[in-house]
Amino acid sequence: MSQAPVDDRPGYRVKQVQQALRHAGDGALRDIGLSVSQYAVLRALADLPGASSAAVARRCFVTRQSLADVLGALRTAGSVTPGEPGRGRARPMALTDAGRQQLAAAETVMAEVEQRMLAGLSAREVATLTELLALCAANLEE
Repeated sequence: MSQAPVDDRPGYRVKQVQQALRHAGDGALRDIGLSVSQYAVLRALADLPGASSAAVARRCFVTRQSLADVLGALRTAGSVTPGEPGRGRARPMALTDAGRQQLAAAETVMAEVEQRMLAGLSAREVATLTELLALCAANLEE
């Protein structure tokens, strides 16, 4: 049985879109001093206040070591600060006022990038695409 050309395979197209989205996002976020990875961490900290580093890393699809590197840069920039102590010795990170302002600006920028990505698709097609991608992810997480 022969395989379809790589350009015709869904997995290749998913990776192509992911790379293009990352590249476009990094370029667009550069003007506000962020990368897509930093944006993802700010978004996760806003969505999961008090979360452990492991939970934030999972949400951002990175290792804990990579998260530590991104958090270090965000802390140096004044975007995050250690929050209230959680269970044990860990102190989850929290957004500063500057971090919240950066996140708000980044949300606008990334919404524009996402709109570029989805140009030409109807609202129903966007909903279907989202549902199908969620199903694909769930199938692989089983």
